[in-house]
Amino acid sequence: MTWEKVVAIGLELPEVEDSTSYGRPALKVRGKFFAGYNTKEKAVVLKLATIEDQSFLIEAEPRVYYITAHYKGWPCVLARPAKLTTKKCRVRLEYAWRLAAPKTLVKQYDSR
Repeated sequence: MTWEKVVAIGLELPEVEDSTSYGRPALKVRGKFFAGYNTKEKAVVLKLATIEDQSFLIEAEPRVYYITAHYKGWPCVLARPAKLTTKKCRVRLEYAWRLAAPKTLVKQYDSR
């Protein structure tokens, strides 16, 4: 999985823009971050609802998901692109998008 492929999948969701966050590549919905690319780690950063979600994903699939000290205490997780399948990427991106998108936009998406 490349960042370009992640972007292509992310752009399938409503009102997503290919952007930047703190100078790094990112996906945003109406200006709000939900996924990015950590150039130092060469990993995909995915927004989560809670720190518990982070622990759950890392425990369930440590070959795919992890964090560094920089992300400790923040509701997000890093994903190793080489281990991230298209299906997992799509699920994780939609989940992260739902967290960042306005409720009205999520309702419109769900009613399609």
